[in-house]
Amino acid sequence: MADTGDPLDLLDAEERAGLRPAAAGFVHPMLATLTADHFSDPGWIYERKLDGVRAVIVRDDAGTTLWSRSEKPMTGTYPEIAEALGRGPALVADGEIVAFDGPQTSFSTLQARLGLHDPDRARATGVEVFGYLFDVMVVSGRDVTGLPLRTRKRLLRAAVDFTDPIRFSAHRNTDGEAYLAEACARGWEGLIAKRADARYLPGKRSEDWLKFKCVREQEFVVGGWTDPTGSRQGFGALLVGVYDGDGLRYAGKVGTGFDGHVLHDLRARFDGLAADRSPFADAVREKGAHWLRPELVAQLGFTEWTRDARLRHPRYLGLRDDKDPRDVVREEPRS
Repeated sequence: MADTGDPLDLLDAEERAGLRPAAAGFVHPMLATLTADHFSDPGWIYERKLDGVRAVIVRDDAGTTLWSRSEKPMTGTYPEIAEALGRGPALVADGEIVAFDGPQTSFSTLQARLGLHDPDRARATGVEVFGYLFDVMVVSGRDVTGLPLRTRKRLLRAAVDFTDPIRFSAHRNTDGEAYLAEACARGWEGLIAKRADARYLPGKRSEDWLKFKCVREQEFVVGGWTDPTGSRQGFGALLVGVYDGDGLRYAGKVGTGFDGHVLHDLRARFDGLAADRSPFADAVREKGAHWLRPELVAQLGFTEWTRDARLRHPRYLGLRDDKDPRDVVREEPRS
């Protein structure tokens, strides 16, 4: 249960003296950097990387609202999360909304809620969702981003009633390598390593937060599609790319990960996005190609990048509506 008093009472006089009034509303979330350098360190904590949708929670006198990382409203998409967070001190918190497929968080399962903003329709999908919170940026009208991560986590625990469907994102201290091995053995996506004394940097991608991944996965912009062959309906494959400067660079085609419903749903979207010319900066020589305005963002899993900057064994996981296509770039591990 959340503390009934002011969470800021947990701070000592020096910590309180450093706080400043917070601007009202949304705070752009801090972002992590992908790395291939996996390590253990007593100055770091390690959290499970969840396969869901990033959420910024704003709770004030007007109620609780949910926002995507790109500041799109999600309160109607996940009404049970907003309702469960409806009581307590004013805050802005950071977290992830997930659905499960067995013991695994599943972005594909969460797809049934994508684009729904009517609470009744969202609930009618039957997809049970949970909100995992891992950080807080504003508490009781004060900006706490300058405080160390461990301190912010103490404030978060005091400010929120962690009863399902709201969960505190647990972490481990020090031993990142052993925890990563356990995470990969359990089939998790990976871990997020965070410097324990770091401040929160709104809207910044920082090396104070690092992604340790068990599998390769990221967003890609959909720039076209190919004709279906054989008994396949809808389309054959998606043609995808990432931005490099001002140009959309072709990264390959993905033809797996679709069921009949997804094939039909995506094909229905294509007519409204049809384009006469390829959106890719480089030549794409795929048979039966059709072009689209680069407005859809797809989450893909893959084994690796090839030397000619193409995806090896890509598979479709779902669409994202929480990221601007222009922000989709190739993610390279920090070495």
